[in-house]
Amino acid sequence: MFETIETTLEQGILTVTLNRPEALNSYTYKMSEELEQLFDEAKENDQVRVIIVTGKGHAFCAGMDLSASENPFKVEVTEEQFRDIGGKVSLKIYELNKPIIAAINGAAVGIGLTMTLPMDIRIVKKDAKVGFVFARRGIGPEACSGWFLTKHVGLGKALEWMYSGRYISTAEGIVAGLFQYEVDDPLQKAQEIAAEIIRYTAATSNAFTRKLLWTMVNAPHPFSSHAAESKFLYWASRQKDAYEGIQSFMEKRNPQFPLKASDLPLFFD
Repeated sequence: MFETIETTLEQGILTVTLNRPEALNSYTYKMSEELEQLFDEAKENDQVRVIIVTGKGHAFCAGMDLSASENPFKVEVTEEQFRDIGGKVSLKIYELNKPIIAAINGAAVGIGLTMTLPMDIRIVKKDAKVGFVFARRGIGPEACSGWFLTKHVGLGKALEWMYSGRYISTAEGIVAGLFQYEVDDPLQKAQEIAAEIIRYTAATSNAFTRKLLWTMVNAPHPFSSHAAESKFLYWASRQKDAYEGIQSFMEKRNPQFPLKASDLPLFFD
């Protein structure tokens, strides 16, 4: 179905592999379109429990493909029509109802790094080349990174990295909170986390939790979270998932939750 990405769905894990290894999986307009389509489909597919995004070969994504033209950032549309393609993909990721993990198996530069910011967990290969290099290319932050990056590392560190455009050591990224894990095999670690999620947790619980935590990042008062949590708990307490969660605990066995992510009602405007 796709030209620039590969997908596999096994035991509830949808693995998305950026597939331009000859170009270090550099980002193109075609890749952006295909990722938008993929995330739309994954959101509606109840067979998908967890999504992992990784790169083929030795890189994750080396940034925008600068060989496509003299100025690949310039497109012939009006200012009112223009939408940053990285931002369009980030918004698709933000709207997902499934956990999504970035298995950063190598270089992740520019859009190759900002595209991971709306993902839930970032696992990076030790000593991979990563950086927000936009100022060194005469452009600025994109892919909604102006909103997402500060949520992970705070304003001061985000500004330092963006101002300098320097490469960031993976160890520094761990300390700052950009990455959760720094390992030799990010995909293996991502698969372990995904398998644990699928084995032990309810799809409805995770769908609600993902929406709750991302929505409440900038909530002006904790009551917003209290109200949404109360609505969900009232609903969940009357569902088969809660019954199964309690019974499996009492019977000392793994749960078999019957509900799907699509069964979750709308708890947020």
